[in-house]
Amino acid sequence: MSEGITPGDPLRNPTPPSPTPPAPGPAPEAPPGYHASPPPPGAGGPLPAGLPGGSGQLVLAPYGRRVVAYVLDALIVSAIAIAVMAPLGIGFFAVDSDTGIFALVAAAILAFVVVALVAILYAPVMMWKTNGKTVGRMAAGTRVVRAGGEPMTFGVAMLREVVIKALVVGIASSIIPFIPWLVDILWPLWDEENRALHDFPTNTRTIID
Repeated sequence: MSEGITPGDPLRNPTPPSPTPPAPGPAPEAPPGYHASPPPPGAGGPLPAGLPGGSGQLVLAPYGRRVVAYVLDALIVSAIAIAVMAPLGIGFFAVDSDTGIFALVAAAILAFVVVALVAILYAPVMMWKTNGKTVGRMAAGTRVVRAGGEPMTFGVAMLREVVIKALVVGIASSIIPFIPWLVDILWPLWDEENRALHDFPTNTRTIID
C-alpha cells in the first residue's frame, strides 16, 4: 500500500467521472425553401400533379397511341382540304398548252394554301373546344393537357400545333432535311414524361383519355 494512505481513505488523484452528454435537442430547421419544394419535372423529381407519380389519376399515353392520332389527324386534314378544293374546281389534270401549265401551277399553289389553312385551324380549334382533343386523338383515346392543370386555350394550342410543330420544326427541317422533324416526333421514346420537343415550350403532356 502507498505511504500515507490507509484503508477507507479516498485516492489522492481519482479519475473524474465522465460527464453525462446532454440530451439531444430538436434538429435545426432547414432554411426556408431548402427542401420545401420538389425539383422541377424532368430533373429526376416527381412528375406534375395528375401524371404518373403525381397526385392525380391521369396516365401518360404510350407512344403508339400518339402515332395513331398523328396519322389519323393528317388524313382528316387532307380529307377536309379536298372537300374544300373540290367545289372550287381545284385539281390536277392533264394539260397540253402553256396556259394549262400556268393554271396547274396556280392550282397547286392554291391547293397548298388551302391545306395550310385547314391544318392551321383544325388542331387549335378542336383542342380549344374539346380541351385538348382532336378527332384523331379521340379515336386513339388520348388528350393533350397542360401540366399545370389549366384548361387548353386557343393560344396555347396554336403555339403548340402551328408555331412550334409546323413552323419552327418545318423551317428547321427545310434547312436540315427531315432530321428536326424526326427528332421531334421520336423524342417521346426516351423522354421520362413522353414529351415531344413541341411539348416543352407549352409545358404540355399527352395522356390517355
